[in-house]
Amino acid sequence: MSLLVVGLSHRSAPVSVLERAALHADAQVKLLQDTVAAEPATEAAVLATCNRIELYADVDKFHAGVAELSTLLAQHSGVGLDELTPYLYVHYEDRAVHHLFSVACGLDSMVVGEGQILGQIKDSLARAQELHTAGRLLNDLFQQALRVGKRAHSETGIDRAGQSLVTFGLEQLASGTAVQDWALGKKALVIGAGSMSSLAAATLARVGVSEVVIANRTAERAERLAEILNDSADSDVVARAVPMDSVPDELTRADVVVSCTGATGLVLTAEAVAAGRGLDTQPGAGEVPPRFGSGAAPAARLPAGSAAEENCPLDLAPIQATPGFSVLGEAAVAGMAASELEQHAAWVDNAPRPQGAVALVDPLAEADAIAALAATAAVIGRVPERRKPEPVAEIPRPVPSLFLLDLAMPRDIDAAVHRLTGVRLVDIESLAEASADAPMAADVDQVRRIVADEVAAFGAALRAAHITPTVVALRTMAADVVAGEIARLDGRLPGLDDKQRSEITQTVRRVVDKLLHAPTVRVKQLAAEPGGAGYADALRTLFDLDPETVAAVSRAEDSTTDEEGRGSA
Repeated sequence: MSLLVVGLSHRSAPVSVLERAALHADAQVKLLQDTVAAEPATEAAVLATCNRIELYADVDKFHAGVAELSTLLAQHSGVGLDELTPYLYVHYEDRAVHHLFSVACGLDSMVVGEGQILGQIKDSLARAQELHTAGRLLNDLFQQALRVGKRAHSETGIDRAGQSLVTFGLEQLASGTAVQDWALGKKALVIGAGSMSSLAAATLARVGVSEVVIANRTAERAERLAEILNDSADSDVVARAVPMDSVPDELTRADVVVSCTGATGLVLTAEAVAAGRGLDTQPGAGEVPPRFGSGAAPAARLPAGSAAEENCPLDLAPIQATPGFSVLGEAAVAGMAASELEQHAAWVDNAPRPQGAVALVDPLAEADAIAALAATAAVIGRVPERRKPEPVAEIPRPVPSLFLLDLAMPRDIDAAVHRLTGVRLVDIESLAEASADAPMAADVDQVRRIVADEVAAFGAALRAAHITPTVVALRTMAADVVAGEIARLDGRLPGLDDKQRSEITQTVRRVVDKLLHAPTVRVKQLAAEPGGAGYADALRTLFDLDPETVAAVSRAEDSTTDEEGRGSA
């Protein structure tokens, strides 16, 4: 059997695909059950976080395993296999081990070095153990991954290279201001009471907010989290729990909102946020949406209700006498199809212009320049840039009065709140963009060396463990041979007393042990090396060992390992 992982993450797939493929708790359970029921797999574990979905399995056929695991991921995520396949990655055997160890150390996280992934790996193992889908291989693998992650954080400064997603998100909300200065005295609303929401609440309390309100569907969990925060000696924050239906009222008071629930739909719509803050849901005339405001110049619009606005495919006001695309930023057209945008662009280009508009280009006057440009393009294969774009004036934006941090996948907060004046939203997508430019710490190289060493050690131990049942079966067979010969000796020499019989028995056993010692030690060493998997088969053939005896030893060891794993997870 061999380790296989099939998955997708923020490194391989856009956030929009990750959001649609997110697995809720029930779907993860069903996926695990269906995986071990499938022919190629005997063990399975799912690692599902806000920015990754991975299915680990012990399979007996690589190609069949990849096909089956990919199909199962598509079925349970609800994303078609053809659409999902381009974003999937596959790791096998040592590469799969290397991948999980890197994930455990935070090297593969959106924020390099974050430590929360260790808790998520632990939860993943506990779920697989509870459902009895984790056998010896995945128990050993995930427990070793936890140890490797802890070693990386204790022996290196990887914690300095990154932080939790919560801390990184708060830094993005603070926009260059120290988080402690930005958060001081603010009132915070945390929606959800799971691990990420709990971390958010604790972080907010630590950085100096004056109040943390926790809203959760299960009142007991929210109350327990509020009690923990109130009893903490690390802060003077006032914490209280409220039911989910109180969120609209709390929005009127909150300065910061962090949401991370397991909901499959939106928790906060743009309309709800606007209503809670008394805001208009549309940007004002000539105003650039807050997320895409820098670098756009004000543009003239036709008078509202003019004839030129009729039949607009997107029902957006046109912008005349303005070169380039006419829609003000991505936020204004979020979710629109490309074909619709093209229709709108064509409509703007063909719309009647107001009296007095100046033509942007006179083809007759520019004939020579156009001819020269065409000739140059024919030679170099592209259109050269004739001049640098002129700098544009940046439109000042109001200072945000409401800060929203959405850490859920799929998203909890409607992306359309970007369009609300005085509101700043940071979500998984914007965090992914920001983290792409984050500097790597020098300690990352040291962690990579730790991962490489641990992968080699785990592979050697795995290969050595593979031959152990065969060695145990060989020694069991030798012990049976000794017992049989001693019994025959008793029949031939019935006059032996107990002392003599014991001495003869010990002598024969010592001879057998000495004969087997060097070969069994050496075969374990050879089996631990790359390519050593064939030594177990050779040993069984040489000594004519019963395969069922070897299998029985393996089952007994697996049972013992499973019990130990469930106790230590």
